[in-house]
Amino acid sequence: MDISIVIPVLNEERNIPLLYIKIARVMNIFTDSYEIIFVDDGSTDESFKVIEELNSKDKRVKVVSFRKNFGKASALSAGFEKASGNIIITMDGDLQDDPEDIPRFIEKINHGFDFVNGWKTKKHMEHSFISMIFSRLFNKMTKVISGVKVHDFNCPFKAYKKEVAKNLNLYGNMHRYIPLLINQEGYKIGEIIVKNHPRKYGKGKYGTGRLLKGFLDLITAKYLVSFMRKPLYLFGTSGLVLTLLGIIIGIYLTIKKLVYGVAIGNEPLLLLGVLLIIIGAQFISLGLIGESIISVAGKGNKEYVIKKEID
Repeated sequence: MDISIVIPVLNEERNIPLLYIKIARVMNIFTDSYEIIFVDDGSTDESFKVIEELNSKDKRVKVVSFRKNFGKASALSAGFEKASGNIIITMDGDLQDDPEDIPRFIEKINHGFDFVNGWKTKKHMEHSFISMIFSRLFNKMTKVISGVKVHDFNCPFKAYKKEVAKNLNLYGNMHRYIPLLINQEGYKIGEIIVKNHPRKYGKGKYGTGRLLKGFLDLITAKYLVSFMRKPLYLFGTSGLVLTLLGIIIGIYLTIKKLVYGVAIGNEPLLLLGVLLIIIGAQFISLGLIGESIISVAGKGNKEYVIKKEID
């Protein structure tokens, strides 16, 4: 299989047939070796039935159906697991992503990129102006904090080499930070501008609440890529700083007592100094415990990705 197209759907019964027609029209121009994998994320409409009907007519259409709504990250993971193509394309099922951009993704991958992210320069937002501002702010903050030079982290239109998609560990809302997770493994990331159409049928699933949760997920993603394998760097550094502050306070109070004869028994600083030292020691202990867990759990697991091997 050359190309796998993975499409998470949630209540998109009217959009699915039109999307299939558009994809088939584009793909049939340059290859017959492709598959379309719809992942029904617990739809309550007739989405699954519509996909079944498409499958009865075209066996290149496949479907994974969840018992309930598990979220987009889980849907993508299930699609990646089922996909057999050397290049895997992901897109939404709401007709906002244009299948005519798929050949451009493939061309970019064939030019040596491991992952290509879509960039919607003009978005048809389905919600308020405030949500649009939040979205732009979210992308800018993610870009600054992560250091990954991608403009639209949450764009669903993406292309992966097979090994990249298969090695992704997605859960919760971590699909928002796929470029960050991929960058951490040293893969070559590209980006192309893609078209974005207004939704024709159905309702959007994107709102301000998800944007606010996204900032919390960003903290999680940053921790995972920066400190997951070295928790002592985070907890140990914080612990050393706190302990050092406590020691400095202790030295100050000691000098105050011995040199100037000032009573320090009732000094609030004394309690603060002792508290900082105790908390600092606990942070260092947490870091060491984390290192021990990773050392034991990581035995036999590779922490590297091979680019090329020559015998």
